[in-house]
Amino acid sequence: MAISLSVVLLLAIILVVMIRSGSIKAGPAIVAALFGFFLASTGMAPTIQRTLDSIADTINRISF
Repeated sequence: MAISLSVVLLLAIILVVMIRSGSIKAGPAIVAALFGFFLASTGMAPTIQRTLDSIADTINRISF
């Protein structure tokens, strides 16, 4: 839960920065957000979640 909330917050910040800097307009940003929302309700959502969890776990295991 903490990781997914952090990712959502990070992506929201990046989206706001991109809209304010003019890198992306509001229309395409809304389309991308809606795409993500509807993608989350498809059968691919568990696979995507497992992949992201695996990547987060791999990053977490890296020690410096």
